[in-house]
Amino acid sequence: MTRLIAVIALCFAPLVAMAQTMQTSLGNVTIERLAGDLNDPWAVAILPDGSFLVTEKRGVLYLFAPNGERRRVSDVPKVVDRGQGGLLDVVAARDFASSGTVFITYSKRQSNGTGTALVSATLDIGAATLSNVKTLFEMQSGTQGGRHFGSRVVEGRDGFLYVTVGERGDRPSAQDLSRHNGSVVRVARNGGVPSSNPFVNTAKAQPEIWSYGHRNPQGAAMDGSGQIWVAEHGAKGGDEVNRVKKGANYGWPVISYGEHYSGRKIGEGTSKSGMEQPSFYWDPSIAPSGMMIYSGKMFPEWKGDFFVGSLKFDHIARLDRSGNRVSAGETLESRETGRVRDVREAADGSIWFLSVDRGSLYRIRR
Repeated sequence: MTRLIAVIALCFAPLVAMAQTMQTSLGNVTIERLAGDLNDPWAVAILPDGSFLVTEKRGVLYLFAPNGERRRVSDVPKVVDRGQGGLLDVVAARDFASSGTVFITYSKRQSNGTGTALVSATLDIGAATLSNVKTLFEMQSGTQGGRHFGSRVVEGRDGFLYVTVGERGDRPSAQDLSRHNGSVVRVARNGGVPSSNPFVNTAKAQPEIWSYGHRNPQGAAMDGSGQIWVAEHGAKGGDEVNRVKKGANYGWPVISYGEHYSGRKIGEGTSKSGMEQPSFYWDPSIAPSGMMIYSGKMFPEWKGDFFVGSLKFDHIARLDRSGNRVSAGETLESRETGRVRDVREAADGSIWFLSVDRGSLYRIRR
């Protein structure tokens, strides 16, 4: 009987599984599982009290207590779970401890298709429910199909929200300022358009656009200086990391370091006047997803470096950063890093990541 009770207790224990190790340039680091049995997880948000949220693309939002207890959050916006669309990013506002505000991106049904949308909501941790759900942004003229929604949200140092929007598989639209496709947009927390946005006074331009000419930015992060960066999918080759600048054109589909999957050349080559060069690009493509820029708290040797999940090659790419120069560092790879969808830094400096293939959330620590 004593042994049976012990086995039952083990089954209901917090979900920090037996630690594994990963070989890195710093030597062996520890990997621990924090949550499992996740169905196509997309994003994780770490809350001030040590609890955390995880989105599943099918439209489910989970709230995990620090001890691993899981509850499904109610009153989540209805999503279109199709292709790359669904319930996507989740971020806790910087003032979450006092406001309870979270920001969520998802693919929303529209009259003529599906488009990327952003909402704010108040999370009641005790009741595991959302209230005061408010649409802050949705892309104009969503399109059919299930490709290229983006979709990350970053709360900038200026207090505005930067949201990545893919071109939805409609390549020319990324160069059309009258559409949100293929852009980074900037909106206020109440959904208003900042008067300092670059195209506010440009005829026929969408006023929310901050930068354009992007293909499918599925990673975004802010560095210590407040600069926003994105990681975006190329076609066959040409995945990019870009330093996002006000009003800048990042060239898709006119310039690219990749090629079409058919082998045909993309656009006009790799450069053109008036179009930005990537800060870094991968060839072959790694299918980059969630991105984090590291503070150095637990691993000071990696301070300022970029960590980008790879959906294709099952690793986390660490990129060395020196000023605005970004270069290849190393790949962090283990059996746990299967299709890494999101990478975040916790308050203690540990590195958390979501594995789609493993259906689990892990943390890397010393």
